[in-house]
Amino acid sequence: MMFEVTNMAFALPEMFMLAMACVILLVVAFLGKSSAGPAYVLSQLTLAITMVLIYYAMGKTAGLTFDGTYIKDAFSDILKLAICALNILVLIYSSSYLKDRGLFKGEYYVLAIFSTLGMMIMVSAYHFITLYLGLELMSLCLYAMVAMHRDSVTATEAAMKYFILGAIASGMLLYGMSIIYGATGSLALATIAETIQAGGVDNTVLSFGLVFLIIGIGFKLGAVPFHMWLPDVYHGAPTAVTLFIATAPKIAAFAMAIRLLVDGLGSVHQDWQGMIIMLSILSMIIGNIVAIAQTNLKRMLAYSTISHIGFILLGILSGSAEGYAASMFYALVYSLMSLGGFGMIILMSRQGFEADTIDDFKGLSSRNPWYALMMLILMFSMAGIPPLVGFYAKLTVIKSVIDVNLISVSLVAVVMSVIGAYYYLRIIKVMYFDKAIQHEKLQAPVDMRVIFSVNALTVFALGIFPGSLLALCTSVFS
Repeated sequence: MMFEVTNMAFALPEMFMLAMACVILLVVAFLGKSSAGPAYVLSQLTLAITMVLIYYAMGKTAGLTFDGTYIKDAFSDILKLAICALNILVLIYSSSYLKDRGLFKGEYYVLAIFSTLGMMIMVSAYHFITLYLGLELMSLCLYAMVAMHRDSVTATEAAMKYFILGAIASGMLLYGMSIIYGATGSLALATIAETIQAGGVDNTVLSFGLVFLIIGIGFKLGAVPFHMWLPDVYHGAPTAVTLFIATAPKIAAFAMAIRLLVDGLGSVHQDWQGMIIMLSILSMIIGNIVAIAQTNLKRMLAYSTISHIGFILLGILSGSAEGYAASMFYALVYSLMSLGGFGMIILMSRQGFEADTIDDFKGLSSRNPWYALMMLILMFSMAGIPPLVGFYAKLTVIKSVIDVNLISVSLVAVVMSVIGAYYYLRIIKVMYFDKAIQHEKLQAPVDMRVIFSVNALTVFALGIFPGSLLALCTSVFS
């Protein structure tokens, strides 16, 4: 049972991260061009210490602070740990890529830490204003990171599209929040939930506000028809930035959806369920079918992301505790698989060569059999082939939909899983059965190779033993 307290220690990890972000900013300002190395070390140290602070506070008192605008619970603790762990790995993957392209700058790490802070605020937000502040802190940093490669026309174009569409989506989200405030008289999620349950709220006004909220959620997740930014940004941004956008921000966007739709508006589930069903089905269909036509691996993985978002939404639309747990499990697993997929592109890249087309993977098994095997594990898992963890992720969300008698939606999900397997298997076919175009050895540093191997083997291990992570997710909503 949640209770309101004034214990600011609930937000200690965020306060520490904010303080360190300011320290890193000062280091970058004073050291100038030579600040990248110290900024990288300080960023990794910040993320690691933040994880320790979150871990030691887990299982202790849960509740609200800052006048009921901020929540600490098992859900927020687990997702914050995942966000920090993913971003530690992202920074390791990114360092050599940024050095090769002249992008190894202190500003990248300042933006990365501030963006991570925004994600953590989103996860713990229990008030519309807190949620919006976290969202904008994360988003503004991401816009700047996409545009970091100033000499690249595609990166600049991607940043402009991301910024403009993101501003529109933020406006829609704010408009939805203002309508719900008008209907309920509060911006606090707990008060909104109580007011709706008590009755007396105009359902027409509430439904109108819900539409705009779901537009904002759909954009941040990258669900169809609000997906138009995602392929262009994934393709145009430097791969190190694409890797950052494709992992932890998806967990933060999932947390935003749960906070708004479940914690705040769970009692009007029947009003938003239909809209989420549409987003889910369209995302699975368009994401999987359009991905088949892609020759650029980053664009293919972007459309693959859209289809995976459709599966994550399946658990949310079910409206059950089991469904929410299944969606959380899927979001965590997908982020880990996406980390490995984009990590492989960075691993194979070198100065003057991006390795972002499917043809670049031709004959990889003859050149680097170990990394071909790791990529095979990741692609099989994304395709949902047993016994890998991607299969259990899809199985749990589909089961949650069947449990609430949405059989037609589950059939669409199953059919789209089969269709989606094609483009993942095409990567494996290219790696194992096509002749290599070029025979250069991988030039990636040892730490990146080790991290990538651990990443892929973790996906494999979670497939063999999925129970512990699934039980952890289930305990959050029980």
